[in-house]
Amino acid sequence: MFRSRSKAGQASSPQVMAAEPKEPRDPQAPKGRPTPKRSEARGPRRPMAAGPQSRKDAAKRQREARRAALAKQREALASGDERHLPARDKGPVRRLARDFVDSRFSVAEFFLPLAVIILVLSMLPSLQLKNISLLLWLVVILLIVVDSIGISVRLKKKIRERYPDENRRGAVAYALMRTLQMRRMRLPKPQVARGEKP
Repeated sequence: MFRSRSKAGQASSPQVMAAEPKEPRDPQAPKGRPTPKRSEARGPRRPMAAGPQSRKDAAKRQREARRAALAKQREALASGDERHLPARDKGPVRRLARDFVDSRFSVAEFFLPLAVIILVLSMLPSLQLKNISLLLWLVVILLIVVDSIGISVRLKKKIRERYPDENRRGAVAYALMRTLQMRRMRLPKPQVARGEKP
């Protein structure tokens, strides 16, 4: 506390001198260790994500991904695999609607062949055959309407019993649209035989 200033200055100066270098290093002089390689200096590289290099590459990858997804969808439509079906065909309610339609005959599935027969009859010169073709049109349409109402009522009841908590919206319309297709042309392919209980 009562030391002289000169002694205090002398005591602190050797510490400061030890910390500072005695002479500045010449920039041309060697530094005493080899220069590290660039790869060593940067450290281990992270694996880069294989992102597209350009818009052309990105578009090509999108096309390939879409093509693969469509191929999976086609396979699923043929096999009935639920995982890759389109959104309109997914779910237990839609599957029940398909099985319900596929397990029975419906008038609507014969609409296309009947329409061809009626069209041929209406083109013949005989007036009597033309009248028969018009009558057949009315009978076929009436039968399709009656059959569709019966399918809707029974299908609604079955869906309500089996899946009371599932979303049933659009299932009946989906089933009725399926009845208009011939059995061998239906997609997804029928998974039940005729007469089998869905």
